[in-house]
Amino acid sequence: MINYLAPLATENPIIPGSAAEIIAAAVFMCILTYIIAKVVVPRFEKTYADRAAAIEGGIKKAEQAQAEAQAALESYQAQLADARGEANQIKEQAKTEGAQIVAEMRERAQAEADRIVAAAHSQLEAERSQIVGQMRGELGGLATSLAGRIVGESLDDDERARRTVDRFIADLESSDSAPQGADVK
Repeated sequence: MINYLAPLATENPIIPGSAAEIIAAAVFMCILTYIIAKVVVPRFEKTYADRAAAIEGGIKKAEQAQAEAQAALESYQAQLADARGEANQIKEQAKTEGAQIVAEMRERAQAEADRIVAAAHSQLEAERSQIVGQMRGELGGLATSLAGRIVGESLDDDERARRTVDRFIADLESSDSAPQGADVK
């Protein structure tokens, strides 16, 4: 029987002992390298490329989303600034229109007050004229009857009585229109 353990005990197990073992190891190494190079490495490369593309695509998408968000923010801020400016303009316009309306209403109220005062003055003047006319008639009648009693003759002649009364009233009016407090000599 052959002792297989005897040669192993004397030889170094790390260094191959025969040329056939060296050739078989070299062929096996070449086959293994070929299989790794043709099958495993392309799969690793494909997986690596896919992951790199996904990462780069994610970065690009993130940058694009960030740029879009920044543009949207700037657009929003511009719209907000425009809205604020428009609101201020509307507010100023409303103030101006309000002041204009108030001035117009004051003007209308003043015109109405002036019209009412003028109407009241004209009504008072008409009433005054009417009262003066009535008073002249009554005063004339009273003056005529008084003068008739003093003179002792009837002054029923309307034309003569009217002239006398008109002269008397004219004298009274001229004495009322004379400046009061003036020295009379």
